Amino acid sequence: MGNAFACMPRKEHRGAAAVSRSKRMGSARSARGAPKLTPAEEELLHRQALAMAIHQHLDAGGSMSRRIDAGASMSRRMAPGSTSSRRRGDLPESVTNAKAAQIVLENLETKKIVLVHGEGFGAWCWYKTISHLEEAGLDPVALDLTGSGIDHTDTNSIATLADYSKPLLDYLDKLPENEKVILVGHSCGGASVSYALEHYPKKISKAVFLSATMVKDGQRPFDVFSEELRSADVFLQESQFLIYGNGKDKAPTGLMFDKQQIKGLYFNQTPSKDMALAAVSMRPIPLAPIMEKLSLTAENYGSVRRYFIQTLDDHMLSPDAQEKLVRENPPDGIFKIKGGDHCPFFSKSQSLNKILLEIAQIQAPASLLPSKASAEVPPGKASPEEIATKS
Repeated sequence: MGNAFACMPRKEHRGAAAVSRSKRMGSARSARGAPKLTPAEEELLHRQALAMAIHQHLDAGGSMSRRIDAGASMSRRMAPGSTSSRRRGDLPESVTNAKAAQIVLENLETKKIVLVHGEGFGAWCWYKTISHLEEAGLDPVALDLTGSGIDHTDTNSIATLADYSKPLLDYLDKLPENEKVILVGHSCGGASVSYALEHYPKKISKAVFLSATMVKDGQRPFDVFSEELRSADVFLQESQFLIYGNGKDKAPTGLMFDKQQIKGLYFNQTPSKDMALAAVSMRPIPLAPIMEKLSLTAENYGSVRRYFIQTLDDHMLSPDAQEKLVRENPPDGIFKIKGGDHCPFFSKSQSLNKILLEIAQIQAPASLLPSKASAEVPPGKASPEEIATKS
């Protein structure tokens, strides 16, 4: 598939040159004696920016619905990933970094996209995605799961996946009967999305798993990471990052990596400003929800179309582990982000946005839209699900 720079359009080359000129000018200004910020001053600026972001984006219900403009960075590396997975319909893989198709709002099944964060994160992590989707005319909503973001629930008290996912389930429960949403789950947020698919399938148009725990029936979210972090039993015995909220003589209740671990696992391609935002915003991870086996049925969970977005420079959930996920539990389509680390909403926000727009425009099969005539695909032509964007 080539390096991410191989398909950089001429305009982006000019942009890169502009950045280079900017850096040279900045260096020249420093040489002339311009004051340089101390680390403490830089951290203060980052904290002030965080406070402004939260103030502007978080409404009284804990959802992010307003917009901040933010730039996206061009990744410099791409990890190798297998392309041998098989999924329903043998759909070809889509690769990002191509021009996004013009979105036609009238053709969408729904404009509402619900963004579900992963472990330790909160609604705040989607600020770039919200901005991109709103600019396209969609209606994104990001929720804080229990004990996450600005929800002040003690993470040590979260005993089940249902407890952890309650804000998402409450949101779906309150949706009008004739409304549907697209769910997007990141990392362990995929477990909450799967749980929602099982309990509210008629209110979900599509589900998107972003480098996420797309588990099978009877599987635990932790099992997805078990090959990377060893078995659950060994991990619980030896991990230095466990939290014992009920005392050392009781089972651990949470997990919190240190700053260096988080940087290496989650943010190997993420801009420093977003890492600074995460450093002051991430919360401990409740352990019980990711150790719980899910009960999923073909009638509910299996009735909703699923799409998986692979991140090809992911250190938390390796490309090989992601390939195994889609082989064992085939989705309706697979998309790949070149050079994306585990958090592409930071590192590759524009590429992620292109994929979400493409998925939003995939039409439901005629059997799911009885009131609408289905458009026949002429012989030899690809259906929307079969169109791959090329770099």
